[in-house]
Amino acid sequence: QVQLSEFGGGLVQAGGSLVLSCAASGSSPSIRTMAWYRQAPGKQRELVATITRGGVTIYVDSVKGRFTISRDNAKNTVYLQMNSLKPEDTALYYCNTDPPIDGFWGQGTQVTVSS
Repeated sequence: QVQLSEFGGGLVQAGGSLVLSCAASGSSPSIRTMAWYRQAPGKQRELVATITRGGVTIYVDSVKGRFTISRDNAKNTVYLQMNSLKPEDTALYYCNTDPPIDGFWGQGTQVTVSS
């Protein structure tokens, strides 16, 4: 069983930056394609970025050029560098596999961007 824990959220002004971390424990999380998701109040959870074990990345259009997903397979950790943050990036951010596995959802980490 894999457990995922997200860290690094906070309150930041528009234009600022944050780095989110997702620490994985359990059986072989490094073999999986990992992803960051987010859910804003009143909206459905959306996929933000994915990264394969080999480092191939895909981003949703709204974050392209601003967010960077990366991973350290030796540490079983996935990161999300977020630059030029906008108020519309405000959401609860989660990591999971891609496609997501229901039992892997963690508590998420809140990102709030003030205008």
